[in-house]
Amino acid sequence: MKITVVGGGSTYTPELIEGFARRADVLPVDELVLHDIDAGRLTVIGGLARRILARQGFPGRLTTTTDLAEAVDGAAAVLIQLRVGGQAARLVDETLPNSFGLLGQETTGPGGFAKALRTVPVVLDIAEEVRRRALPGAWIVDFTNPVGIVTRALLDAGHRAVGLCNVAIKFQRQLAARFGTDPDRVRLGHAGLNHLSWIRSVTVDGVDRLPELLGGPALDELAAELRVPAGALRDLGAIPSYYLHYFYCTEQEIHAQQAGGHRAERVLAIEQELLTLYADPGLDHKPGLLEQRGGAYYSEAAAALVTSLLTGDGAHHYVNVRNDGLLAGLPDEAVVEVAADVDTDGPHPVPVPPLPPEMLGLVQAVTAYETLAIEAALTGDRAVARRALVANPLVREWGLAAELLDALLEANHAHLPRFFASEAADA
Repeated sequence: MKITVVGGGSTYTPELIEGFARRADVLPVDELVLHDIDAGRLTVIGGLARRILARQGFPGRLTTTTDLAEAVDGAAAVLIQLRVGGQAARLVDETLPNSFGLLGQETTGPGGFAKALRTVPVVLDIAEEVRRRALPGAWIVDFTNPVGIVTRALLDAGHRAVGLCNVAIKFQRQLAARFGTDPDRVRLGHAGLNHLSWIRSVTVDGVDRLPELLGGPALDELAAELRVPAGALRDLGAIPSYYLHYFYCTEQEIHAQQAGGHRAERVLAIEQELLTLYADPGLDHKPGLLEQRGGAYYSEAAAALVTSLLTGDGAHHYVNVRNDGLLAGLPDEAVVEVAADVDTDGPHPVPVPPLPPEMLGLVQAVTAYETLAIEAALTGDRAVARRALVANPLVREWGLAAELLDALLEANHAHLPRFFASEAADA
């Protein structure tokens, strides 16, 4: 059994490697392959990965390569965790919108739109190579943001794919710790879109514990963690994803960003520190600093999901899948983030109660934006791109769309050839 990680030079990879090593008894992997276009990072990450696997007695082998065809050849599953343009592009995503008085964020708003334009064509090219060279029926697991948009593009193109995010599993683990129980005994009524979801029930051994969370002393602590007013949680009767802070408290966040300080700056510094640590030949485990990078429980979620897809254990996961009637009010082709039991046939979503109007309206608006964002990414059509920006609830204004789009395209010129095809032809 061969499993490939595209974007294996990511600083997340050591955690993922540990996740697969811990599951060697239930997921018999013969070969783990790390692929990346950055040979230098791949050498550093690959060295640490080998030391981690050796310490844990992993029976398979680890291969590193910059050759995509070699990486995916004969693979049973391919995980994609790349960032087109690296952290430098992320910094632009987070800062450029501020000059227009808009929110800067890497997966939502205009920054997330720019990331989608860069990412969708690259991931689809990778997926075509998987289709040509991987095992028949191989799974693609996408952890590349924006996960919902990328997963929909993959599914629209006919690939056997599922999207993965760590938000739900992080909540599950945190709530299990709060209740002093095993995470497997906690079930979340988690539904919505990727980075736009709500938890409407927290069932522990068949009893919904959400009312006591929202009506007890934990409410203020939860609200502070989510950066959403406690009253909003009470009114919603739900726990929103922490990304909903950007929608519920938009002006507050814009002012904070304009005052200085963006997550990308901190991540850049953390990544450099991590790479220095990873290069130490004496290091054979993931360092504590990695927890500050983000992506908590990613290794657990990813390794467990791949295990279910390849062994059919039927375990419970939180995944991004085609809607197919699951959430009323959304088109079948929309990609939603929900709970599902997973086997070798893929995710089998748990039924979802209808979303109330205040949730459904926002989900419908963002779904419309996502539809246009994919079309723009694939065609390079500037009119479609402007329509996507206007459809995005964090942009909305026609007066901003044209100038904003020009700025986003220019800042990402090297990564968006479709939008500059006519210029290349004239040259």
